[in-house]
Amino acid sequence: MNETPLISVVIPAHNEEKYIASCLESVKRAAARLNEGSDCVETVVVANRCTDRTAEIARSFGAEVVENDARCIAQVRNAGVRASRGGIVVTVDADSAMSELALCEVREMLESGRYIGGGTPTRFDRMSVGIFFSAVYVAWNLIPVMLRNKAALSGGMFWFYRRDFEAAGGFDESLVSLEDMDFAARLNKLGVSMGKKYGTLKKSYIVTSARKFDMFGDWYLIRNRKLTKRIFTGRDREAADAFYYDVR
Repeated sequence: MNETPLISVVIPAHNEEKYIASCLESVKRAAARLNEGSDCVETVVVANRCTDRTAEIARSFGAEVVENDARCIAQVRNAGVRASRGGIVVTVDADSAMSELALCEVREMLESGRYIGGGTPTRFDRMSVGIFFSAVYVAWNLIPVMLRNKAALSGGMFWFYRRDFEAAGGFDESLVSLEDMDFAARLNKLGVSMGKKYGTLKKSYIVTSARKFDMFGDWYLIRNRKLTKRIFTGRDREAADAFYYDVR
């Protein structure tokens, strides 16, 4: 597939009727800030095993909807990227909203030639002492990944050229969790081989839902450290199901 000036925003979504409109509104605002306007942005929503109005709402915003039944978020992310057409790809979760200049900054950083791609600072839509220390705990557990890759790998919302996504091998579909940091590590490794850096947006950010904390409690990750460590293996289906796939 040939690259085009188009920017593709890929959004995996499993029963996200509560959040998807806010996410799509944020994409619309960010697209309007580009010089070419929204005509240079396409939105692809991957409706993953949805039984609610997620797909209907996405179509009402003009998004392309891809139906997907995989029980693996890496497969869902890959399906969305492969269904998109843009030379630049941004992938953000359906319960997150990007800030207004996010797409402008993504294109600016990629077109500078200094960055292979990267991630985005994340803010929760609410904060508490428990959420703060949980975030610190998660970051601490990711330090070994960062040290192995000699980079401060950010996540949240990923951005990259399509050609580099394909060269890095996309998201690893053998993983049931931590597929995002695994992809970041491989994208960084590709960048190093090309003399480029793995970057983090400096002015833009995403606001993401604290719904997991709403469901489980703000101290859940710290109180259940054994489960958290199992999730961090990336391959523990039972742990991933307990926290991600069987939540609703």
